[in-house]
Amino acid sequence: MTIERFIRLEETQHVPDAARVLFERKYKNAIPDFPHHIVAYYRASGGAEVPACYIHFTDCGDILLGGGACVDDRVLRKMSADERDALRTVGGIYQFALTWSVRHFSDRFAAVFGYCGDALAERVDRAAGFESTAYDRLLVYWTREVDAERRHRMVEKAQAFTPF
Repeated sequence: MTIERFIRLEETQHVPDAARVLFERKYKNAIPDFPHHIVAYYRASGGAEVPACYIHFTDCGDILLGGGACVDDRVLRKMSADERDALRTVGGIYQFALTWSVRHFSDRFAAVFGYCGDALAERVDRAAGFESTAYDRLLVYWTREVDAERRHRMVEKAQAFTPF
């Protein structure tokens, strides 16, 4: 079973209410009111789509900051066993959405940073290709070759925004 049969990813300016509620439930805060919003929709057998995963990214010029990721476990429980198995093969819905997001933004940003305050998120980020920086909890995914001096400046810039 291909994941694309039941999961659709998009960057959107209009965040669905269900994704807003999911974010607010997890973070006890309003969803950011600025780009970039990534939503992974689950397409149920009847054709209706519901948000299963949400990730927010902030444009900081040459770098992108990723944060505010959340998964709706209630949606995952509605999936068939075959659908859940297919997601497991790619590391789960968050890893699938994160990997898609990095590819989606790679032509615009040399680095995507993540700030992980939770062990599970860090494990998924690393599985998606993120690596450590000199700072605790700050991870980076280099989308292209960047010389050492520029890498250092980019890491310092991202660190200045933590936590994000």
